[in-house]
Amino acid sequence: MDVKTALFYVFAAIILFAAFRVVTARNPVHAVLFLVLTFFQTSMIWMLLKAEFLAISLVLVYVGAVMVLFLFVVMMLDIRMDGIREGFWKHFPMAALIGVFIIFEMSAVLMGGFSAGEETAVLPTVVDMKISNTKELGKLLYTQYLYPLEIAAALLLVGMISAIALTLRQRKDVKALDPADQVSVRAADRLVIVKMATTQAAPLEGKA
Repeated sequence: MDVKTALFYVFAAIILFAAFRVVTARNPVHAVLFLVLTFFQTSMIWMLLKAEFLAISLVLVYVGAVMVLFLFVVMMLDIRMDGIREGFWKHFPMAALIGVFIIFEMSAVLMGGFSAGEETAVLPTVVDMKISNTKELGKLLYTQYLYPLEIAAALLLVGMISAIALTLRQRKDVKALDPADQVSVRAADRLVIVKMATTQAAPLEGKA
């Protein structure tokens, strides 16, 4: 066993442990932190496969943005874990059935992939071909998969607009300004100039 294989088994073991703790941790904050650990170890496996762009993208996008947002949301919300666990055993048989079905599907795909991999020829790696995987990924993404990329971008935009529209509420206790009224305002409507004498005579000593 070489060093690369040993590191793969170490990272895979940590991923399995962290993923198991994500669904078994009692504290939501701890579950999010274990999920961050899972993403970090997955990024290390991408590095072993010499996919540096995917590895750094996983860290920047998921760990640096999505998981930080989840962590802030979970820490700010007052989540009552007792109410969440009330229906656990009620839905456990269905969840277990779905879990067994997913394990069966994954086993079928993995076993089929291992058996088919023995007959295929070994292709040269990215390092042997002296090709930048980031450059090749970008060329493939913006040529062959350009339309799926645009469709995914449009779906994300629609989802973002829908989330804003669903959460937007008109509050009566908040004062809001109308930009149209601000633009159409005139100085004569807001400012009144009063003419006053620049100098006034001093009052006499006997008079107030």
